[in-house]
Amino acid sequence: MQLGLAIIDSLPSLPWWAWTGFFAFISVMLALDLGVFRRGSHEVKMKEALIWCAVWAGLALAFNGLVYYWRGAELGQQFLAAYLVELCLSVDNVFVFIIIFSYFKVDARWQHLVLFWGIVGAVVLRTIFILVGVGVLARFHWVIYIFGAFLVYTGVKMALPSKDEVDVDPNHNAAVRLFRRFFPVTKTDVGGRFFVRENGRWAATPLFIVLIVVETTDVVFALDSLPAVLAISKDGFVALTSNIFAILGLRSLYFALNGVMQLFRYLKIGLAIILVFIGVKMLSEHWVDISTTTSLGVIGGVLATSVLASVLIPAKRNDAK
Repeated sequence: MQLGLAIIDSLPSLPWWAWTGFFAFISVMLALDLGVFRRGSHEVKMKEALIWCAVWAGLALAFNGLVYYWRGAELGQQFLAAYLVELCLSVDNVFVFIIIFSYFKVDARWQHLVLFWGIVGAVVLRTIFILVGVGVLARFHWVIYIFGAFLVYTGVKMALPSKDEVDVDPNHNAAVRLFRRFFPVTKTDVGGRFFVRENGRWAATPLFIVLIVVETTDVVFALDSLPAVLAISKDGFVALTSNIFAILGLRSLYFALNGVMQLFRYLKIGLAIILVFIGVKMLSEHWVDISTTTSLGVIGGVLATSVLASVLIPAKRNDAK
């Protein structure tokens, strides 16, 4: 009860139409994406993916301009910084999605459908997580030091070489095991459907199991991204909208980057540096005031350097394999 009141108190005093308008706009765009622009399931090609990447990035930047005009330059910069960090963290999601779809041998025609509903679920869960996180930080400020230490640890771990492979085996996924205990699952896919009637009762298809794996994977990634976003902005509206705009472009980003992920081999190092920087910023905010402009400059500079290094520095033969 107290945490609920803290969440309400910590939210910016915005008119109801601001929240309603944002989620109504997002709902309309998602409905158009799935129901109008993609009437027939098909394999998403590079050109189509790049167009949708540009659409979502353009919408995010337009909304960023609205935040600048409406709520001031400081929050506008916070939105842009949080959006860039979450967008880059999404690259890791893309890598895992590639592994998941390869492991389950998901037909290219149905990958967009799985990612669409996975991202819808992610929007709901991220909304809950961010609002709770804002409320927790407002009531228990010392939690910021836990978040900061966790981000430093995550950044260092990300920078270190690792041979561990992502485990996407559904038998090791607690959510999948729990679902199978109470709901039957067909042995084969049925034309891109999540549920079918089999022997007189409803049963889930393996494609729905893939959706569960995608959704639970996003929850794991949220453990890294949400502290990073809340470190940049404690304004609930800015933190939430920047995060949602970034993950809405994730589906198109997957199809655009699938097959060329090796070209951005230094991006992970850059992301690790950014996470450490944000973690240190959280840990030292009581003694050192690092402005949003400085943070945005560091984030943009590190990202640009890591991408340029990936393009300009030739890959070693071992890296290219």
